[in-house]
Order: sequence, then C-alpha cells, then structure tokens
Amino acid sequence: MKKTYPYTIEKDEEGFFFVQFVDIEEAFTEGETLEEAIYNADEVLSAMLAYRMDKSQEIPEPSDCPKNGQMGTPNPEVQAALLLRKARGSKPLSELATAMKTSWPAAQRLEDPHHWPNLKQLDKAARALGKKLVLSLE
Repeated sequence: MKKTYPYTIEKDEEGFFFVQFVDIEEAFTEGETLEEAIYNADEVLSAMLAYRMDKSQEIPEPSDCPKNGQMGTPNPEVQAALLLRKARGSKPLSELATAMKTSWPAAQRLEDPHHWPNLKQLDKAARALGKKLVLSLE
C-alpha cells in the first residue's frame, strides 16, 4: 500500500505550470517547467501532509486520479509515518510499543513525519501490527 494523491496541472498565461492537489486544497505550487512543477508537487505534498500530522489534523484518503491529472507521492519519512498510523488504526501507541518490545517514545518516532526510521524498525512495527513490510523502487 502506498499513498499517492492526485493533482492537476495547468499552464497559466505567463507560461508557468500551476499544480493543485485535489484532496488537499492548501497544497499547491508551480514551476517554470513541467519537470520543475512535478518535483515541486511532491515537495509541497510532503510538507502539507507533515504539517497536518504535526497539528493532528485529518489526513484525507486520496481520491482517484482525475482525467488529465497526475499523482504525487510524499517523501519516504512522511509516507512511512502515514502508513504506520493507518495500519495502527485506533490501537493505542502504547500497544504498538509493547508489541515491539520498545519504549513509547521509540514507537512514537515511527509516526513522526520528520523522522527517518530504519528498515529494521519499520519491519518490526509492521510485524507487530500483523502486516508485512514491502519495499519498491519506482
């Protein structure tokens, strides 16, 4: 499972490419070139998702990609935090820490969008949640 969010790109009258995310209205950016706009899209998506997580705000589920739209992917640390929060669901963080045989702060860091967990930590958390860690390069 991965979290990718749809966005649209439109070229404005000045020749810039404007990006607007469908599910996160405050996530928008632009670029002088299409390549720059696409790069900026993933950056702003990561920043807005991390902000929402920091402020304990709702993280919407991604909708389907609109016609002529594209999909943005948050950076790995935000992606890992999002996936672990979703997999944990309503279980208390203390339960995850106990199942991982680690401290509560260590388990909490795994859901911090500014923390880079290592693969061993992610695998241990996935197993504690009855999941399997799967990696992919795209």
